[in-house]
Amino acid sequence: MYSTTATDASNFVNSYNIAFYSIAVISLILLIGLTLVMLYFVFRFNKKKNKTATQNEGNTRLEIIWTTIPVLLVLLMFYYGWAGWKPMTRAPKDAINITSTARMWSFSFQYENGKQSPDLVIPVNIPVKIKLVAVDVLHSLFIPAFKVKSDMVPGNDKMMWFLPQTVGEFDLYCAEYCGLRHSYMNANVKVLSQEDYNTWYADSVPVAADSVRKAVPGSEGLTIMINQGCNACHSSDGSKLVGPSYLNLFGQKQIVISEGKEVQVTVDEEYIRKSLYEPNGDIAKGYPKDLMQSYKDVLSDDDVAKIIEYLKSLNEK
Repeated sequence: MYSTTATDASNFVNSYNIAFYSIAVISLILLIGLTLVMLYFVFRFNKKKNKTATQNEGNTRLEIIWTTIPVLLVLLMFYYGWAGWKPMTRAPKDAINITSTARMWSFSFQYENGKQSPDLVIPVNIPVKIKLVAVDVLHSLFIPAFKVKSDMVPGNDKMMWFLPQTVGEFDLYCAEYCGLRHSYMNANVKVLSQEDYNTWYADSVPVAADSVRKAVPGSEGLTIMINQGCNACHSSDGSKLVGPSYLNLFGQKQIVISEGKEVQVTVDEEYIRKSLYEPNGDIAKGYPKDLMQSYKDVLSDDDVAKIIEYLKSLNEK
């Protein structure tokens, strides 16, 4: 049984606040105390009052006091920090398991039934365990309202867990600078009631933005691209981001850098498939290399076909 409070978004908020405010109060007391002592010495021992300098011998009692008190304060701050951190290292056995994959510049969340979402959707009052996977560079998953944060290191899968205690929507950020569009790498945490979560979890319809929840050509492909964070680097309105825009791209001639040489290619189905599976094979001229990771083990042939259908739909008639 897990307890809840009306004001705490997660079970770690209280321990975090205790550690933070304890350290803040101790630091404030030390700041004020040292400032007052400094001012006292400035006025008490200034040149006008002490024209002749005097030599003060050591004071053993004073040495013991100003050594012991800081050591005790440091140990107290360490205790509060350790007491707040230790429970974060071991998730309950009955926690929901979710895998968060971070790549430049988006998060995606995969559930035990295979469902994927660009946002973290979880039930209230049920512990959640998140496996943290980074596929390219250092990222960091940070949920300010829950007081949880953990770095995501390529090749070193980590874990975080928490107990959401308040129904609502919260911000989720990448808190590790990860490249040009780091500030765009964010998502939402949606904490639902158990009933609403069960309905969402059982729904086999892929999660997508409300703007694409309609039966139009290419909408399934757009949903896949949103889930994979493709819109963080590519636009669909012609504006230039980190990568080329999708607008009027399909079927066009394009100059690419292939094996160090400029080559003209046609953006057809084979080119798109190669761009997704071997992104460093042909680099569009004027764009940097090594920013896009391979989706060979992420996207199926059916996914690629739906993406191609979406790109075709962006060609102006």
